[in-house]
Amino acid sequence: MNATRERRIERALFRGASLTLENPVYHRAVRALTEALLQDDLTPGDLTAKALGMKGDPASAAILAREGGVAAGLAEVASMFQGHGVGVAFEKKDGEAIRPGDTLLRVDGEQTKLLSLERVGLNLLQRMSGIATASRCLQERVQRSGASARIVGTRKTPWGLLDKRALHLGSGGTHRLSLGDAIMIKNNHLALLAGSEEEAAPLAIEKAWRFRAESAFIEVEVRGEAAARAVAKTFRRLQETATEEYPCLLMLDNMNPDEIRAIVGMLQREGLWDSTLVEASGGISEASVEAYAACGVDAISIGALTHSARALDVCQRIS
Repeated sequence: MNATRERRIERALFRGASLTLENPVYHRAVRALTEALLQDDLTPGDLTAKALGMKGDPASAAILAREGGVAAGLAEVASMFQGHGVGVAFEKKDGEAIRPGDTLLRVDGEQTKLLSLERVGLNLLQRMSGIATASRCLQERVQRSGASARIVGTRKTPWGLLDKRALHLGSGGTHRLSLGDAIMIKNNHLALLAGSEEEAAPLAIEKAWRFRAESAFIEVEVRGEAAARAVAKTFRRLQETATEEYPCLLMLDNMNPDEIRAIVGMLQREGLWDSTLVEASGGISEASVEAYAACGVDAISIGALTHSARALDVCQRIS
């Protein structure tokens, strides 16, 4: 991938650096999720702690990794603990590689608070670290194969922006951060504009082009070569009169590697490659990611990174 394509992909699909607790939108998302989870967990109260006579005496605990991976969610968990009067000391940083037995955080506070906050905190760490670990593993796998494709997530994110931050911490792309973030024209949009993708796609792009200043990128999803050609030709024509560089993406959805390789070749032969970034999507897994990367696409989006995330094993130990 040349520097221009790399810059456009980064601008369009890799914007997770904004997802920090200093960002008011992200901070609200974290607080809303954690407080909702705690509300569910603590209504009407911790009966076990009550039955055992646990009081507000001071205690300390360590949160440990029981398997290797990538740490994610430490800032979010620390914010939750601190918001309930528990002290936190970081032993690892978000995005850092971790090994079995590593201490991630140390917490100090009342016994009852350490017990009542434990499960929600661990759930956050397990999910976010699992997503970050899977993202980094897939990106490293593609790089080892010699391909330049970048791994990105989708909007199949049960935990919304927290899942997006976890992708970012694992070196993955965030794709859209919300519906208002970018213009992504999918098959259902096209179906409302014309009878075929090939007819509808240019119409859709023309309408969307006027709103590009409000959008991080414009992307069109297609499922065939004729529509892919129509999209790329429209992007090339519009970009020829534009004064600014702008990311235009073609999503090749639910195609096999041979079909995608043929479309990439067509774009290159017909002089359409330089004006269009190409993303492969739909049912791509760890087993098939290298085959798709070898097609020469710029990005590979994988919904399973977030909709079917495997939790990383972590635990809390009170001392």
